[in-house]
Amino acid sequence: MAMIKTPTNQQRMTNVAIVRMKKCGQRFEIACYKNKVVSYRQKVETDIDEVLQTPMVFTNVSKGQTAKKEDLIKAFGTEDHMKACLEILSKGELQISEKERSHQLEGTYKEIATIIADKCVNPETKRPYSVGMIEKCMKQLHFSVKPNRNSKQQAIELIPQLKTVMPIDRAQMKLRVVTHKKHKQKLKELATSLESDTIAEDGHIEMVFMTDPGNYRIIDQLVNSTPKSQLHVLLLQEMEDGEASLE
Repeated sequence: MAMIKTPTNQQRMTNVAIVRMKKCGQRFEIACYKNKVVSYRQKVETDIDEVLQTPMVFTNVSKGQTAKKEDLIKAFGTEDHMKACLEILSKGELQISEKERSHQLEGTYKEIATIIADKCVNPETKRPYSVGMIEKCMKQLHFSVKPNRNSKQQAIELIPQLKTVMPIDRAQMKLRVVTHKKHKQKLKELATSLESDTIAEDGHIEMVFMTDPGNYRIIDQLVNSTPKSQLHVLLLQEMEDGEASLE
């Protein structure tokens, strides 16, 4: 009886997430582990072996058809499968079912609302909003999740838009800064409220003030650029107990 041979350019893959890219008129696919592609793109997962099921480029993963050397060279300028895999992984389209896509978007939507609820307060009462209240206002704005961007980034960008439908601000942080007096005006500009402002004998100033957490990096760089300067976080977030309501 004659033996049935499997074509050498075929490799069967099961239970995979497929990332697809069309280039130079040719379709290319790579086989990845589920839930790892997004983690890799968000730089949460850095081990490529945890992302790729195999460092091979396919023309059709489900049929196990690997890409030809000449097609790789034409499209990617190399016959190296791993180099082509990395480009497809970063720029290709993740193929998932509508049910999976809907589930992922719902999860990200909730995560964005949670981040905002954790970071923000009603500026009048200093109380936080519930996640449900944030979601309600997100719907008012017809907010849509961007699948390829991380949740924290989307949350921070959404806060200014939420101000159009609700009173909301980042919870302020309290800082104590000891630095050269030449920085006094700049620090005043970054402060939302100044609690104390004193001058030491050596000409340094000591300031205690509230500021938006987004200003922390600027203040930290300013302090680190000046000898004998100090920066202390006295209060990470100014927040009253209880939830704010929105009439």
